[in-house]
Amino acid sequence: MEYVVAAVILLVVLVVGAIGLVVPRMRRRELPPSQTGGDTATLERPSAAEPGVRTPPLVVPAEADEGLPPLLEREPEVAEPEVVEPPKPEIERPEPTAGRLVRLRARLSRSQNIFGRGLLTVLSRDHLDEDAWEEIEDSLITADVGVEATQVIVERLRERVRVLGTRTVAEVREQLAEELVAALDPEMDRTLRTTPHDGRPAVMLVVGVNGAGKTTTCGKIGRVLIADGRSVLFGAADTFRAAAADQIATWGERVGAETVRGPEGGDPASVAFDAVKRGIDIDVDTVVIDTAGRLQNKVGLMDELGKVKRVVEKHGPVDETLLVLDATTGQNGLEQARVFTEVVDVTGVVLTKLDGTAKGGIVIAVQRKLGIPVKLVGLGEGPDDLAPFEPAAFVEALLGSAT
Repeated sequence: MEYVVAAVILLVVLVVGAIGLVVPRMRRRELPPSQTGGDTATLERPSAAEPGVRTPPLVVPAEADEGLPPLLEREPEVAEPEVVEPPKPEIERPEPTAGRLVRLRARLSRSQNIFGRGLLTVLSRDHLDEDAWEEIEDSLITADVGVEATQVIVERLRERVRVLGTRTVAEVREQLAEELVAALDPEMDRTLRTTPHDGRPAVMLVVGVNGAGKTTTCGKIGRVLIADGRSVLFGAADTFRAAAADQIATWGERVGAETVRGPEGGDPASVAFDAVKRGIDIDVDTVVIDTAGRLQNKVGLMDELGKVKRVVEKHGPVDETLLVLDATTGQNGLEQARVFTEVVDVTGVVLTKLDGTAKGGIVIAVQRKLGIPVKLVGLGEGPDDLAPFEPAAFVEALLGSAT
């Protein structure tokens, strides 16, 4: 009986051992070769459970690749990002400035109420007595012509009316226009010195108090120069007002002019120097430098402005120093002009915001008191609402129609 039990145990052991040898071999098999003869992809199987047994490669037909579950994780295909060029701003071409003041005469409508309609109403009376002449004086003074200039204009006009016996409104208007033009001194040189020198550009320094519209005026001056055929570079030397450099750069982009700027709060004299140097390097006609606004009674700030000019002059003399005056400030603008002239030798005045004031006579007061010509006048908020100053056209616009 013991022999029978031993034989059964031995038989069981043999059967189990045979199964252990046969089953792994049944697991190792190859897929049938591709029937299409196409390319095949070869992948390695994971290692077999038995130590020391090398697993043969698994051959997968390329055509069947998509139909089988993935054996290995594939790298996802990443599309190349499409590079989109930002649209270039369209370069604007300002219209030539010739005759611009005449085209903008409607902007002086508020001043016409003082200079034109009010004065002509008085002058058209049959008899001009002392009360009438006092009304004329008051109108001119209210329009910021200034006391001294008003007295001269009225005295000359009274004499002409008396001698010539003028009676019609048209004749009186013509005589008044002649006296106002004479008070504006039409012989003054109002040309902008923007012609480049041998090897360096002309340099224009723009100064003024806070709030006069100086940075905007710089942008408009650039458009005036480009309209008249000059190439321009802007220097953003107002480093204390955060938006000033961005503002002047935007004006430049519109007309294709480069802007040189520095770090916020940096040295304005350094920015001005670099702007002129850059202008020399790229051979532009004119460099327009915007400076920070400052009150004329702040000694430290005025000294800094003097430094800006001295540093710029290491490249050569400053050709034009323009003072931006707000026409609405009235006679206070005269004090501003006087102090700025002492510090940086102002060569011309840009009178802004004439469209929003009835005080157009400030033009006469500035020139008579300081001997500085008004070279440009601002008559609106549009980009091309800055015009070269022409005395006769200006007076005609102020007086309006005699009818």
